[in-house]
Order: sequence, then C-alpha cells, then structure tokens
Amino acid sequence: MTFLQKFFRFILPLGLIVCAVFLVVAMGMMSSGKRPAREQASQPAILVDAVRAEARSLNLVVNSQGAVRPRTETTLVSEVGGKVVAVSENFVAGGFFRAGDVLLRIDPSDYETAVKRAQAALASRQAKLADEQARATQAEKDWRNLGRQGNPPDLVLRKPQLADAQANVLAAEADLEKARRDLERTAISVPYDGLLSEKRVDVGQFVSPGTQLGVSFAVDSAEIRLPLSSSDLAFLDLPRATDKQPEDYPEVSLQAEVAGTTKTWAARLIRTEGVLDANSRVLYAVAEVRDPYGLLGESTQDELRMGTFVRAAIEGRFVDNVVVLPRFVLSNDNTVLVANAERELEVRDVQVARAEPREVYLTGGVAAGELVITTNLDAAIPGTRLLISGDSPAADTTAATAQDANGSGS
Repeated sequence: MTFLQKFFRFILPLGLIVCAVFLVVAMGMMSSGKRPAREQASQPAILVDAVRAEARSLNLVVNSQGAVRPRTETTLVSEVGGKVVAVSENFVAGGFFRAGDVLLRIDPSDYETAVKRAQAALASRQAKLADEQARATQAEKDWRNLGRQGNPPDLVLRKPQLADAQANVLAAEADLEKARRDLERTAISVPYDGLLSEKRVDVGQFVSPGTQLGVSFAVDSAEIRLPLSSSDLAFLDLPRATDKQPEDYPEVSLQAEVAGTTKTWAARLIRTEGVLDANSRVLYAVAEVRDPYGLLGESTQDELRMGTFVRAAIEGRFVDNVVVLPRFVLSNDNTVLVANAERELEVRDVQVARAEPREVYLTGGVAAGELVITTNLDAAIPGTRLLISGDSPAADTTAATAQDANGSGS
C-alpha cells in the first residue's frame, strides 16, 4: 500500500475528527460568555519639577529704575573779569570742598584800587554834605538875626543844595558797596559741601564776566527719578503732590552692580513731579538718598556715585493671604499647571493680583500647600499622571495605588 493511499485512508479522517472536536470546544467556550482576562495597560507617569504654593501677607513691590543725579548742581561762572592767579588743590574733577572754601581766585588788584577810589569819593561827598549842612544852619540864624518873621524860603535855607549833597553821598556809598562786591567776587566759592565734577579753567587763564569756570554739585543728598506707569500707581499709596511730609512716602530699596558685586542702598520717595510725561505717559517719582558719598557723617551705607544706574523696588500696598509663585509658571491665558493629590495634572484658572518680571501674586485659583508644576510641558493634558521630582517612593506608590483604585472602580 502506497503512502498516498495510507494518507487518504487513515491520516486524513483522523485529522478531520481532531479539528471537529477543537471547533466544538471553542464554540462551547464562546457560548458560555467567558473571556480571557486582559492585562490593563497603565499610563506612564511624566517626571516634572514642582514648587509648593505658600500664602503670605506682604507689601507688594513696584519695580522701576533710574540714574542717580545730584539734588543741587551748579555751573560756576565768573562775575568779574581778570586773570586767574590761584587755584585750590580741591579744584579738580572729583575734588571735595566745604561750603565757603575758595576754589579759585581772580586777580583782585584792579578791584582793590576801585574800592579805594570809591572810599575817597565817599569821603569827599560826605565833606561836601557837612559843608552844606553848616551853610544851611548859618542861613537860618542870619534870617532870625535880621528880625524877619515867618519861615525862611527853601533857597535861603539851601535845601536844594543840601539834598544834592545827600544824594551824592548815597551814590558814593552805592559805588563803594559795588566795588567791595566786585572785590569779593574775585574769590570763587559755593555755599554748600560738594564735589567738583568738571574743571574748565586753570591758573594764568584770563576770564571775562560770564566765563564758565567749572561744574560742582552738593553731596548732602542724591535723587533718582523713577518712572511709574498707571498700572504701577494702582499698587502704591502715594500722598498728594501738595503733601510735604516725607514719612508718608514709601521706602525704596536700590540695587546696582558695582565692580562685579550687587550693592543695595536704602532710600525714600520724597515727592512726585505732579505731571504725566507727555511722550511716555508716566509719572515720575523722586527718591532721595542722604549723604550718598558718606562725606558728611550722616550715612553708613556704601558710596553711591552720581550717574550710577540703579534698580528700584518701591514698597507698595499691603495685601493679605496671596500666593507668591515664580513668574514663568503663569501662562498667557492666566492659567497654571497643578499636581493634585492623586498626582494628576490639572490646568487651573487663577486670579492675578500683580505680575512682576520675577514673581506673580495670586489671590485665587491655587490654595496654599498645592504643588504647582514648574516644568514646561509641550502638551498639558488634564489627567496626565505625574511623577514629582523629589517625592518619596512611598508617596509615588500611594498615588499610583489611588489611581489604580479609581481605574478599577470605574
């Protein structure tokens, strides 16, 4: 018997019987309604960084900036002409001087001569006045001696001549005062303690009235003009422009980079300029730093040089129970990403009290103690499982268990 004959006679019938049995069993299992258990695929958690929200009560801060400038600055100008014959050792750029110190002196010779001439003229006219007074007295006596009645005429009493002599004396006194003032003006000084910022003349140079000699500024205080927008003004309690009580104005903290180091100075707003700038539509407030160079013994702060560009943090209004977060966690649509107790992602709408370049202050939408996501997520899908960086394994296991329980219950 050949193999093909054996196949059709014995093997093929046996195979058909086995297939039929398998088909019957499979149909029986399907009819019973039992399905094989499938393992549920778990969503992978995303590793993110987060900060815990903290509620605070604080004064809001309004940021601005400006350059330090002197409160009083003077361009020294010659009031008389002549040659510069002496210059103080402090008459140099950066030189410190006290109020009344002579910074330079113009040749006083001609002005001393003018004083002597004025004194001589005054003496001569005083003598003339005395002579006229004597003549007037004698004229009145003569009138009486002649037995004439009534008051003598003004011409008899030489009253016009006497008035002319008195006027000449007054003119001579005025000339003497002017000559003395011109002599005083040959010594150049200023009425405050200060520094010289610019020197424009030196010894031997001839100056005429109106010649600029240098530039000086007072060192008792420095001022910084700080621009404030209308949105900034909403967070500041500024007194009215007519209020002159400095203690009512907010305190200001100044910062600047000096020689690679960040230094700070305490200041206070002393006034507002009272008008909005026509171009930028901002209001300028002026902050003051007392004794910026520490030369007067009024300050223990670091030296604050004129011209320094500073950042200013102005103390604003007091707010209670606000959540402070990094500025970058706030999206343009005023939402933040929050990890809930089950470590799932939530997109929260928040109420913003104030947004600053570095921080944002929230009055609603996020509670104290909640975890706010600081990692930038390209696609923020609510319900996404999260793994918080720095969480303990126990916390991750608890969150995963809660997630699985919720999934199985549904």
